[in-house]
Amino acid sequence: MSSLLSLSLSIAVLGGIWAFLALGPLAGFVLVWAGFIAWGCFFHSGGDSKALTKTICGNIYGAFVGWIALMIIFTFGIGDHGVAAIAALVAVTVFFLVIVASMDALSVVPAYVYNNASIVAYTLHASAQPGLTTMSFANPLILIAVSMALGAVFGCLSGALAKMLTGSTSGRVTA
Repeated sequence: MSSLLSLSLSIAVLGGIWAFLALGPLAGFVLVWAGFIAWGCFFHSGGDSKALTKTICGNIYGAFVGWIALMIIFTFGIGDHGVAAIAALVAVTVFFLVIVASMDALSVVPAYVYNNASIVAYTLHASAQPGLTTMSFANPLILIAVSMALGAVFGCLSGALAKMLTGSTSGRVTA
């Protein structure tokens, strides 16, 4: 079986399982779309065991920096000071988002950019601001981080399944 066909089949099967879990028994604990973003990030990051670490670490770091920005916006009312204040906050948090790229576990910048954007978009779209300080899945930091970590694991599993289908022994599967 070709690498592309095996990867397509493995992602289709596990993607269906992920969607079922996220929309069924794990609804409210994970977001289907966030898992798929991390899944893609896993393959974007190299599709191997190092990619799993970099994806999970990067996704969690990105969510954390986004969460900090949201806490500042809502706690100190930055939004009340106009667009320039929000733009300045974005500039500062994006600096801290990217400056860590020399660390191996955080060396894939898109991994944390994806999750930074995801937590901010989810929080603003879902009006999840009241949950920012709770220690539950109502907190976007927890919800997005768990969703992304599990999505990355599913990405790793789909790569492993694709390798099994092709009989490959290499460290990663690519299309």
